[in-house]
Amino acid sequence: MQISRDWATPLTIGAFILMATTGILMFFHADMGLNKEAHEWLGWAMVAGVGAHAVANVSSFKRYFSKPSALAIMAVFALILAASFFIQEDKDGKGGNPGRRATMAVLNAPISDIAPLAHQTPQALLAELQKAGFVIESPNQSLISVTGPEQANQFKALAVVFR
Repeated sequence: MQISRDWATPLTIGAFILMATTGILMFFHADMGLNKEAHEWLGWAMVAGVGAHAVANVSSFKRYFSKPSALAIMAVFALILAASFFIQEDKDGKGGNPGRRATMAVLNAPISDIAPLAHQTPQALLAELQKAGFVIESPNQSLISVTGPEQANQFKALAVVFR
């Protein structure tokens, strides 16, 4: 099979649209359904598309390796990639995204402890969450134990808590 721009370029464009959209959704924690799985698994289509596109345009592709500005841009990304293997979040719970850490702290806290943050009584908050469709047995349960791992459910519960 010959690698042709007729299919390599549309494959690259289609895969880019999917990767960009799902990546942005994941960045803002707005992904739902199979967005994350599509991003992870169909990323292989992006790799294949970019590889095929590079082969189909090999003469143009090679020229970029002789341009200092292009080499500098590629080097920056290669250094970022290398650093990503060695720089890690602190293991003691400090560091990392503070918004994500705060969200996880709320999700893992007992509902009775979250209620004052939302200016509600534990009983009122339990009623609101139950009205929203969450099955709760005790105010000692955490939101995450009620919502499960699905981020869409977690954000739905947080929206109920912080109306």
